[in-house]
Amino acid sequence: MKDLSWRTLSSEYLFKDTWFTIRKDTCETPDGKTVTPYYVYEFPTWVTALALTEDGQVILERQYRHALQTTDYEIPGGCVDDTDPSLEAAIERELLEETGYRFSKLEYLGKTSSNPSTNNNWMHMYLATGGKRTQDQELDHSEEIEIYLVPLGELKQMLRENRIVQSMHVTAILYGLARLGELTY
Repeated sequence: MKDLSWRTLSSEYLFKDTWFTIRKDTCETPDGKTVTPYYVYEFPTWVTALALTEDGQVILERQYRHALQTTDYEIPGGCVDDTDPSLEAAIERELLEETGYRFSKLEYLGKTSSNPSTNNNWMHMYLATGGKRTQDQELDHSEEIEIYLVPLGELKQMLRENRIVQSMHVTAILYGLARLGELTY
């Protein structure tokens, strides 16, 4: 197979912040063409989980998303912090903070990218089972999250009706359903 990788000739940061960084690269393709400017959006690594309680209910979150100005259903997840010793520790922390639940089992489902042409980060997907509520939510100052417990059948219906719009969460849900034997393809 031909190596299609580009070589980065130079990079310049245009904006840097905790949750969003943008840089402008000048690149060279394998056949010698120069591509400039090529903008790359840098984000932290993300984790998310299809999370089920001890009795098999799916934990959904409902929250406002300002960019689309909609209030939508999602699954728990967030950014990996520098203090997280592992991806698994990060999703355990996010699950506990956002939902108040601890889980007896975490299974890694893989990783996905929201847009590999412009975004440089991965979202790591998990299936969390055996959830038991052990505490109240510990939300960040900008978060207001309502928790809903729904049966797997209702979750599938929500997918059919396009009621979950966060594409990476839909991807994680589908991988989780497949792992549970609830989706075949």
